Amino acid sequence: MCFHSNMHSFSSDLSQLLTINGLISLLTLTVLEIILGIDNIIFISIAVDKLPREQQSKARTIGLLLALVVRTVLLFFVGYIAGLKEPFFYLGAYGVSGKAIILISGGIFLLVKTWQEIQEHIHGDEDEIGPGKKGKSTFQAIILQIIIIDFVFSFDSILAAVGLSGVVLIMVSAVVISMLLMILFSGLVADFINKNPGIKMIALCFLLVIGGILVAEAIIDSYNTSVSHEKHIELNKNYAYIALAFAMLIEFFNIKERKLKRSKDFKQED
Repeated sequence: MCFHSNMHSFSSDLSQLLTINGLISLLTLTVLEIILGIDNIIFISIAVDKLPREQQSKARTIGLLLALVVRTVLLFFVGYIAGLKEPFFYLGAYGVSGKAIILISGGIFLLVKTWQEIQEHIHGDEDEIGPGKKGKSTFQAIILQIIIIDFVFSFDSILAAVGLSGVVLIMVSAVVISMLLMILFSGLVADFINKNPGIKMIALCFLLVIGGILVAEAIIDSYNTSVSHEKHIELNKNYAYIALAFAMLIEFFNIKERKLKRSKDFKQED
């Protein structure tokens, strides 16, 4: 009976997917998943740079495949995830939900890790110590960090997917397509970030902002339990992505300007 129900559900989802509205939902959700995956891929790109060059591609692929597995599994536990929005316990009038605990833990972890990376970047530890420093971080330690961040970032991704489409097959398809695209282009993104110090600092500052946003979301989530639904506060993260795009655009112009100046200086020397 359960098998028959699952088959019916799958055929129903497939019939909804193979419609104009279903395909538009799939395309829209895939683009949204890629946008929401930007912070994930930036963290992975910077984290794996600690590894020897020959291990970086493998670590990136494993990291993104783990993100794919985590998000796909979570999609089948949407009901349980929805339950995590309910308060586990109260601090005075403020309820603390499972979602808030995950967000604040992930946010603090991201803030600490990113701040450490920024300090290394500012003080030039990598340059002073040399390539041997990259052996300091073990493959397993980097993968563990990626798993933690994958789990935290997956919550945003899943909640956005559920809000846009209630069809599990469409949501899973969008997650799979977006992750495969990110795996395909992750090497180019990682090389670009790590080869350009200005871009890397922008990416690190962006992760710092995202960490702050995760902590703020947890606090807001607890505050919302103390007021009526009409007074709920929602945090719009789009401003962070707009700021990232703006900062990247400025740095692209700076890179272009530096290249032109170097080219002119080289010609003058000749």
